[in-house]
Amino acid sequence: MTIHAFSMGMYVRTIKRRNKDGSEVEYVQLAHNTRHPEKGYSRAEVVYSFGRRDQLDVAALKRLVSSLSRFISPEDIQDLEAQSAGLKFISSRPAGGALLLKGLWERIGIDRCLANALKHTEFKAPISDAIFAMVANRALAPSSKLAVEEWVAKDVHLDIEAPIKVQHLYRSMDFLLKNAEAIQEKVFWTTAQLLNLTVDLIFFDTTNTYFEMEDTNDSELLAFGKSKHKRDDLPQVTIGLAVTREGIPVRCWVLPGNQNDAKCVDTVQKDLNDWRLGNVIWAMDRGMTSEENRKNLQRAGGQYILGEKLRGPNVNEEALNRGGRFKKVNDNLHIKEVFVGEGSGRRRFVIAYNPEQAEHDKHVMARNLERIETELAALNKRSGKAYLKSKYALLAHRSMGRYLKELKSGKLTVDKAKIKQAEKLDGKYLLSTSDKSLSAEDIALGYKQLMEVERAFRTLKSTLSLRPVYHTKDDRIRSHVLLCWLALLLVRITELETGLSWPRVRAELERLHLGEFLHKDGRVLQYTELTQNQRNLFKKLNIKLPAKIKSIG
Repeated sequence: MTIHAFSMGMYVRTIKRRNKDGSEVEYVQLAHNTRHPEKGYSRAEVVYSFGRRDQLDVAALKRLVSSLSRFISPEDIQDLEAQSAGLKFISSRPAGGALLLKGLWERIGIDRCLANALKHTEFKAPISDAIFAMVANRALAPSSKLAVEEWVAKDVHLDIEAPIKVQHLYRSMDFLLKNAEAIQEKVFWTTAQLLNLTVDLIFFDTTNTYFEMEDTNDSELLAFGKSKHKRDDLPQVTIGLAVTREGIPVRCWVLPGNQNDAKCVDTVQKDLNDWRLGNVIWAMDRGMTSEENRKNLQRAGGQYILGEKLRGPNVNEEALNRGGRFKKVNDNLHIKEVFVGEGSGRRRFVIAYNPEQAEHDKHVMARNLERIETELAALNKRSGKAYLKSKYALLAHRSMGRYLKELKSGKLTVDKAKIKQAEKLDGKYLLSTSDKSLSAEDIALGYKQLMEVERAFRTLKSTLSLRPVYHTKDDRIRSHVLLCWLALLLVRITELETGLSWPRVRAELERLHLGEFLHKDGRVLQYTELTQNQRNLFKKLNIKLPAKIKSIG
């Protein structure tokens, strides 16, 4: 007789009976135990007979089970299944995001690049696994290096063999920095070949990140400079980033915080010249414009597309004042090509015009003029030192001061000529290029792609939490930025191939967990059921789907 445990003291049992011809028939019954009122022993009492096992109404049984399951939760059902199998449910950790990152890590060959760099070392620490753990942490749950150890041990499943300790992380950061040049180059070229990237147009820009500290005496990087976060009161470092037209990061640089954008170009050009990228066109914004930079960018046959200042040198003003009609490329982009100068000094410019931006600029100017009029009215009510202090503060104001002029009487008034001149620039931006083969349309559209760098910086700062930086030593700061660059590479490839934002992909895949179960014979590791969305993401990224049962033993 076989007995199957059932709730409420009931159970399902099967009994066998032998027929006269020697054959056996098995019956299924619902029973429960009752105590004999006189003799005191327990005996089975049949509550309901389901009939012969080989003639069961399976559909009716399914309806019964479904009806009963309305009164218990899915968790209760799992507990019952685990109890019947002798299993204990120990833990469940997010695993999908790490599986995706590990799949890309191996697909684009970062593991092989690290293995080649480790060939001639005597490291016993799990360097490659530790680097992957820190990169995955940046992409999934950014935290300090001290917190990564606990995160790896308790909060995520990374599918790495050796346990990761804090000392492994810091040794790995030192190794990564020592081999940064070779690793960045090899990783980029394997990525470029795998994804068939176009490297004829490279976009470059800089940002900075500040540190809430005061002592910078031992640092060559940390310095006070013009902060893009409006924190000139804090030391900072400058970070340069080059990306392809697809938005894939090529390489990163960590430079002194007091180094202006224009001074970065020579370093960047020399470093990438060594990579033999071929005839590259560099796209950079207005902060990079200088005669020296233009020469540097043309070194070894390179070309440039530069954003120019609208209120800049005389040659820029001359280009903007040239006549000619704009050609409509699309609703938000009209272009006009002009040339300034003669002979070897002749320069090619493209003026781009965005009607929507022009309307926005018009409204900004109107609000600015209203504010100026209010400030002038308040100023005229003052006298003495208070008047002079307010007057000079108004003249020095960044946005209002440029549209004011001082009369012979000493009073301030609106400079209508400057306003009229400014209105001519509404919705326009000025580009210069050394390339003679690109069309004016390609130049304008190429420059608009510079926003890919800005997008990459936004991802670095927000999604990957470049700040806060918990390191103060120069080498650790450089290594931290390299880890962020590797994470950005994986994130941008994911976004490029899936067409979805990283936060959306991450949220979907982090619902895929790895459960740990214990039974008398060992341990079972099992993934939750893959959703169709999760399957599609792995497929788009050409990553093998995980087996439902990871291991038994």
